Amino acid sequence: MVVRVARHRPRRPPQQAQQDERVPRQEQARRYHLCDFLQQHLVLLCLASRASRAHTFAADKKMALRHALRRSEGRFCAAEVLLTSAGARAISSIGPPPRPHLEHDEDGHSRPTTPWVRSVISGVDLMRDSRYNKGLAFSQLERDRLYLRGLLPPAVLSQEVQAERVMTNIRDKATEVDKHTYLMSLQERNERLFYYVLSEHIEELLPLMSGPTIGEYCQGYSLMFRSLPRAMYLGLEDKGSVFSILKNWPERRVKAICLTDGQRVGNLGDLGVQAIGMPISRLALYTACGGVVPSSCLPITLDVGTDNDSLLQDPIYVGTKHRRVHGDAYFDLVEELLTAVKRRYGSSVMIDVAGLGFDTQTKLINTYRGSFPMYSDSVFGLPTAVLAAVYAALPAAGGSLATQRFMLVGESPRLTAIAELLEEAMQREQGRGTVLEARKNIYIVDKEGLVVRDRWDAEHLDDHKLPYAQERPAATTLLDAVQQVKPTVLIGLSDSAPPHAFTKEVCEALAAGVERPVILPLSRMSPSGEVEQSEVAAADALSWTQGRALFADRLTTGPVALPSGETRSVRAVDTAFVFPGLALGVMMSRCTRVREDMVIEAAKAVARDVSDEDRQGGALLPQVAAMRDVAAHVAAAVAHKAYNAGVATELPRPHDLLDKALSWMYNPRYRRYR
Repeated sequence: MVVRVARHRPRRPPQQAQQDERVPRQEQARRYHLCDFLQQHLVLLCLASRASRAHTFAADKKMALRHALRRSEGRFCAAEVLLTSAGARAISSIGPPPRPHLEHDEDGHSRPTTPWVRSVISGVDLMRDSRYNKGLAFSQLERDRLYLRGLLPPAVLSQEVQAERVMTNIRDKATEVDKHTYLMSLQERNERLFYYVLSEHIEELLPLMSGPTIGEYCQGYSLMFRSLPRAMYLGLEDKGSVFSILKNWPERRVKAICLTDGQRVGNLGDLGVQAIGMPISRLALYTACGGVVPSSCLPITLDVGTDNDSLLQDPIYVGTKHRRVHGDAYFDLVEELLTAVKRRYGSSVMIDVAGLGFDTQTKLINTYRGSFPMYSDSVFGLPTAVLAAVYAALPAAGGSLATQRFMLVGESPRLTAIAELLEEAMQREQGRGTVLEARKNIYIVDKEGLVVRDRWDAEHLDDHKLPYAQERPAATTLLDAVQQVKPTVLIGLSDSAPPHAFTKEVCEALAAGVERPVILPLSRMSPSGEVEQSEVAAADALSWTQGRALFADRLTTGPVALPSGETRSVRAVDTAFVFPGLALGVMMSRCTRVREDMVIEAAKAVARDVSDEDRQGGALLPQVAAMRDVAAHVAAAVAHKAYNAGVATELPRPHDLLDKALSWMYNPRYRRYR
């Protein structure tokens, strides 16, 4: 006889029963979604489980799962546990089906939903993803396979034709800022076409990606801000959670970070968070000129306030509205950020600081150069480009680097960075001697004249000028200093209006003391305060020296006519010859430091790429169109020095570093899709 014993179910108090019945409608919707979701994808679970024997479903487990899904409230959690134990992780990327009647809660507000994305995209989603979109370059077969038929006009255009369409649109724009804005919008629509256009037309587009154009673009960034995640923004309120915020960036293999706080953007000063346009443009040049993979680049801005009153009063300013924070609070945020970067991406990530005050840049580089490969245009980039121009001039000027006499004119601490790299290069060339001996060939002229120990204000000199104070008679004007020292290389650099112009008398005195003088006016403002001019124009400097000067500034590129009817080829001193190749060399060798000997080798590599024909024409820098080749040679030279110095961690060492650099370069050509 079979005796059935009924289970005793204790009665619940009426009040508790009523509370259980009043389950929130939102909770009911969630449970309904999960149950319906599991039932719909049960077949998918079975198919996915066959790929792994460790998670194979038996028939009884499938029946138990179906049974658990129909259970009451007490078995709801058990279904989730059963699902996890069965190994059904294959459905984590598939979203729940929509329920139109549950889109709003009882108050009429939209119900929170979970954003989902598929692992394989096609159709409209494919065209909206800039990494894979090819526009009208999708072939007819690709349009059929990827469900694009009817979403595009019937024409199929090659990437070359698309590039010409882009350049036509750019040339039709009225202003440089409009051109840059259109170009950056292309990056948001079609990434490969953007880099293809930029690399193929780099001579025409390079001014749009640097210099004053970027500053003007940043000024209007609040109006042009788009919601697409092109950069990361970190503020003081994020302290303590920087690492978790850093994980929100979608790319895992970051190799280069461009960091800014917007304190100084060219001659425009403090632009706050709007300066993010600068690192975005710089990293675009990393890819276009150096072949760095775009997904490995991360622009970051530190929003620590701004001292720009117009931005603080602007209602559409997209940053925090308070005065700029300095001191320990600022450097604590930087410390937390770089600690998070090292934890997530490693210690071989190149940190490029741009748009910061010079003192902040030097402090960050000196503090963290033992932990990361730190870089800055002011500290490494511009001095390296100047050194490259000097190396390229030596065959015509005669002598070695150690035999040159350098006169640096201006009011800028960046001038001292050039002097420091020059003295380092002279020491390494000689292989002997001391720093003091190298400094004897470097002279600085500021607004008070030649920097000497017996000058009336010697006790009040800036710290960066003191090491270069010479034991010489005082000279209050630039002309007196040139006549006294007879320099072979004259360099000018000021952050504002230069204190001295390279006048006709100065150039004639310079040419009287040396057969082929080197003149490098690097300021972007004339002594009279005119923007985008320097201490002397190229035509004037060449004319006043009877065409014997070797000239380069940061503004002039192209042929310059002489009064005699001859022409000289002038090319601008640009850090774009340096940092893309330097970044590529750091990445391919996974080096953990940027040392002075590495940037000196980079300068030599840039100088070697100036052909003999170009040197005879007066050029001191390579052709802009050959920037990718220059970057490959710079990367090979930097990696060679990194391996020799023992700071490279990518082992084993490649046999052919140049071939390795070329193989590392990103190819912006379209790929075929299956």
